[in-house]
Amino acid sequence: MTAEKQGSGMLKKFTIALVIVIVVLLGFTGFNYYLKYFGPNVTDKQEYLYIHTGATFNDVFKTIQDEGIVKDTASFAWAARNMNYVARVKPGKYRLHAGLGNRKLINMLASGTQEPVKVEFHGLRLKEQFAGFISKKIEPDSMAIIRLLDSASFVSKYGFTTDNVYTVMMPDSYQMYWNTSPEKFFTRMYDHYQAFWTPERKKLAAAINLTPQEVSVLASIVDAEALHDDEMPAVAGLYLNRLKKGMTLDADPTVIFAMNDFTIKRVLTRYLSYNSPYNTYLHKGLPPGPIMMPSVNAVKAVLNYQKNDYIYMCAKADFSGYHAFATNVADHLVNAHKFQQALNERNILR
Repeated sequence: MTAEKQGSGMLKKFTIALVIVIVVLLGFTGFNYYLKYFGPNVTDKQEYLYIHTGATFNDVFKTIQDEGIVKDTASFAWAARNMNYVARVKPGKYRLHAGLGNRKLINMLASGTQEPVKVEFHGLRLKEQFAGFISKKIEPDSMAIIRLLDSASFVSKYGFTTDNVYTVMMPDSYQMYWNTSPEKFFTRMYDHYQAFWTPERKKLAAAINLTPQEVSVLASIVDAEALHDDEMPAVAGLYLNRLKKGMTLDADPTVIFAMNDFTIKRVLTRYLSYNSPYNTYLHKGLPPGPIMMPSVNAVKAVLNYQKNDYIYMCAKADFSGYHAFATNVADHLVNAHKFQQALNERNILR
């Protein structure tokens, strides 16, 4: 073999070896690249990733680190920077799936593909109680919600006062995003409220000389008074009779609300003089706002009230939750005496 042929053979072997090394390196690089983008990285430690409004990439990365959301934080950071997620952070509540790769996770976060939350409520007595409940479902805290409901300039734009604005919160099941702002939450409630108040229902309200807000205020009293839905129309009819006659409503639940003592089981005579615009023993007409969140059935009961001649009512002595109705004082006093005796027998003194 000549030196020339030997040199040619060596060059060929070197070339083949070099190609093999390059192929291996490229394969390794490609495989590494694949793993960083597509390899499973999300753990099963958390069901959701919460990204707060105003959060930066560094905030998100810290949360992912602290909560053990991914196995390899370095590959996540590398992929996030390469996919420009650093400049595309969006707040929200994101459902995590174990085994998800960086690319799919980052695409979900960058596109804001979050899971809606279900917000369902009913029977929450006070605005403060309501705000506390809602703050556990969406991002804003209870104080942010209360500040909005107590803002006269804001609620007046929708035709409410800070006293009656609570009537806009109608019990139902809603879907919304976790990072919904207080303002957007309110408009969501307002849109539902507007949908409920159809032209037909507004006509029914006008027929009893009440605005929609006033219907809800009266419904809150009916709801607090009637333990059974089937009695609500009769109770509503009684209160409407008193309003038409210019009488005070004399509703015990309004006294309890005014005193802010919901442990009261027996409204005593001395309570009736408690000075508050919500005390319907002292003030004629409706109180300035609802005394609780009325149910939809209570609102409908006011609009479709029972036409009766009742002026008085008293809880039945059998503690069934129903009322004994009366059209005159004499009959009412008999009913009231029976109930007071029943209270005394059970040692219910307040």
